[in-house]
Amino acid sequence: MRAGVLALRLLLLRPAETSAEWQLRPFLGVTFGGGTTLVDLAHAAGSPNVVVGVSGTLLGNVFGIDVDFGRAPGFFETGDQSLVQRSSVTTFTGSVVISPPRHLTEYTLGPYFVLGAGLMRARSQDLSGELSNASTLPAMDVGGGATGFLSKRIGLNWEARYFRSVGGKELRGVSFGTEQLSFWRASMALVIRY
Repeated sequence: MRAGVLALRLLLLRPAETSAEWQLRPFLGVTFGGGTTLVDLAHAAGSPNVVVGVSGTLLGNVFGIDVDFGRAPGFFETGDQSLVQRSSVTTFTGSVVISPPRHLTEYTLGPYFVLGAGLMRARSQDLSGELSNASTLPAMDVGGGATGFLSKRIGLNWEARYFRSVGGKELRGVSFGTEQLSFWRASMALVIRY
């Protein structure tokens, strides 16, 4: 009886084999196609802007989860205007990942689709300080990309995501109408697989 209980305990304590994999993806990209109701003195929200960040992904055979953090310094600034002293947009989202089974894409580019929600923080400080803004907005993201591996552990990732604030029915901060912000992000990442 004791031997059976001990064997059962050892079986329950043994780590389960899993086919899931972790990926860490530091990325560099560009935002474009933006629009906003927030005060945008330089009309820069739609202009290309550099974005940096990192995402962590846990992938199963078909489904996974992704946590993404991106920061676009100078989002509301352009090079030819000095109306804005400093600005940025920061996104933090959690997403569901859907991809083809890994055995079908093992030696090729592995496409995937993401859909999620999180927060978007928009900051802008003008020279006078009268039209400065700092808003945290609920947001959603949707997009897709492809990952290819150069070795067992290292790969490259290309991705496009659309970010959009949601809700925003009440006025907080400075905006023309309901606070809204949306933009696209195209990025390339180094993938480290565990």
